[in-house]
Amino acid sequence: MRGAAAGLVTTALSLAAHATGGGHLAVGPATIGLLLVGATVGATATALPRTRNLGPLALLLAAGQVVGHAVLAVGHPHAAAPRGAMLVAHLAAVVVGALLISVGEQLARMLVCVVRRTAAPSGARVSPAPTRPSTPGDQPLFAELLLAASMSHRGPPVAG
Repeated sequence: MRGAAAGLVTTALSLAAHATGGGHLAVGPATIGLLLVGATVGATATALPRTRNLGPLALLLAAGQVVGHAVLAVGHPHAAAPRGAMLVAHLAAVVVGALLISVGEQLARMLVCVVRRTAAPSGARVSPAPTRPSTPGDQPLFAELLLAASMSHRGPPVAG
């Protein structure tokens, strides 16, 4: 879940931060490049250790924002180095993204605990119904009569 969230957050917030900072919206190859950046960040995020420390995740998201900015800046007339507003927007995207992913993981853990407690079997055990051996009655079952009537008792003609 962390990888998917990191990839989606990187892609969406990189595009939003870039546009908020005065950049252009991605079209064509830039969109594909940004999706590849998000997929790479997502795949890398799955390998991160599960800690409450946001440092490694924030560094990964920051790297994703830098590469995402570079992908969006290719072929666009604005300066290669981000301006102040764009830099602030990308940094805010890193902080917001790391917090969203961290809170999402905590909520998912709590939800799993609740589901485990509510879906756990209760202490009362249900015993199976007692089985009684079936005894054949003096009358054949209707199904047995139909089966006997449907079988032919004729054989092939006797030769010889």
